[in-house]
Amino acid sequence: MTSERTDAPYVRTQRSLQGVQVSASRRKGATDALGPDEPEKNGPGTGRGGRGNRDGRIDDTESVHSDNGEDTDGTDDIDDIDTEDAVDSVDPGGADLLAALLDGMDAALCAFDADGVVTHWNREAERILGWSAEEAVGRRGFADWAVRTADAEEVETRLMAAMHASGRQVHEFALVTKDGGRVLVRTQSAAVRGPDGKPAGLYCAFSEVHAQIDLERSIALSEALFDDASWGVVLVDADLRAAVVNAHAARSLGSSRTAVLGRPLGELLTQGVEELESALTHVLAEGAPPAPAEIWVGVRTPDGEKRRCWRSGFLRLASPLAEEPVPLGVGWLFQDITEAKQSEQEAALLRFRVNQLHRAARAAAECEDPGEAATVHLDFALAGFADHALIDRVAGPPPADDGPVRLVRAAATPSGAPGPSNLSGHAGIPVRYGQGHPALQCVERAGSVRASAGSAAPEAARDWATARQWPPETVHALCAVLRSRGRTLGVVTFLRGAGRTPFERTDSLYAEDVAVRIAAALDLETTAGPAS
Repeated sequence: MTSERTDAPYVRTQRSLQGVQVSASRRKGATDALGPDEPEKNGPGTGRGGRGNRDGRIDDTESVHSDNGEDTDGTDDIDDIDTEDAVDSVDPGGADLLAALLDGMDAALCAFDADGVVTHWNREAERILGWSAEEAVGRRGFADWAVRTADAEEVETRLMAAMHASGRQVHEFALVTKDGGRVLVRTQSAAVRGPDGKPAGLYCAFSEVHAQIDLERSIALSEALFDDASWGVVLVDADLRAAVVNAHAARSLGSSRTAVLGRPLGELLTQGVEELESALTHVLAEGAPPAPAEIWVGVRTPDGEKRRCWRSGFLRLASPLAEEPVPLGVGWLFQDITEAKQSEQEAALLRFRVNQLHRAARAAAECEDPGEAATVHLDFALAGFADHALIDRVAGPPPADDGPVRLVRAAATPSGAPGPSNLSGHAGIPVRYGQGHPALQCVERAGSVRASAGSAAPEAARDWATARQWPPETVHALCAVLRSRGRTLGVVTFLRGAGRTPFERTDSLYAEDVAVRIAAALDLETTAGPAS
């Protein structure tokens, strides 16, 4: 059988598959029973038995002369009208547009008429199997060219069964390529109904199984990431607004999945917004970074703001349908590593402080004056711990139960430029600490005391520090008692400015370790006296 390409699509009303094929042949210059595009014998624009208007439709007001000589109304059974003439009247531009759409499909598509003859064959089908439309259209079934002879009957039976079934039928076939190879395809077939509701043919869309499986895996992965992933997944659009958020990310942001959509990141986070937006902008412009980034952010929660560390990975998303990459946004995947990061930081800090204590002990061992050894311990303790430090010694004999404690300044760090601690207090003048001062509380309790100006205004914080005889820039303070041989010798005070965080429990433990060493040096100075 000679194959010819059919460009016209299916027409579900007043057309048949055969008529569409004939119409396509006429546009190519072929001839049929009536010859090429010539005027009809009854006049242009009419069918074989009646008058019609210019678009080929039967006028309701005219009568059609039947074969038995009777006039019938133009609304009688449409099967009496030649479908070929009706198809010829269809605007060829619309048919050509649909044919172009079929050729532009990502899936392979072929169609069969009621007799199983191929009527359509798009370019994707040609790409997969190698058979061109001119070679495929007009053949009956796939036998002897697109399937093996042994499989031809089964394939044809399963394909044509879709014409009498409801909905789409999915099958997998091994088809034969033009060069003799075999390819496993997954097909979706469905019937095409004529104007009378009866099957007039079927269409069959197919793709290579491995490509279909890859697509299904991609879709399944996407759905799993946005539903059940144990890390946060956020799709950020080109305007840096959340477009899609999975459940884990919504919980991490302290909101619901729908509440965060379309909102800028600045409304979702209190800290780290600039760093995060900078990373997203870089990914949109340059692509994904080579390694994950660790970003500290502030998240609003019912219990207040909390700082979290998110290990984040970024992927630039581009449309697969465009010839040139068009950015759709950024895929942001993150995992909360706050606990692990804090443990890592605490371990590093502990190693540093232990090393400082070791270095201080070695340096103090070389000091002949015990008072100088005490200042050495103080100087080593300041590194990475505080901005200023003070040593106050208890003056005179132990006070009575109801008597106030008098403290004399023994050493202090410079309040201006950084430098080593200076010994002082040789005059023995007590420091004017007010009632309830943290240093006095520390002596009375024989334990550490922490104090802070909190979130007070800068002027109020300055007044708070000045009233306690501390440098004006002080915002946080920690007092540790100096005890040796069962006696309270004084207090060591560590001070921090506004650029540091308040003292915590771990800081108190470190301050107490330093205080033990300073107290031992001061006790030795009291017992042995100053070095000559």
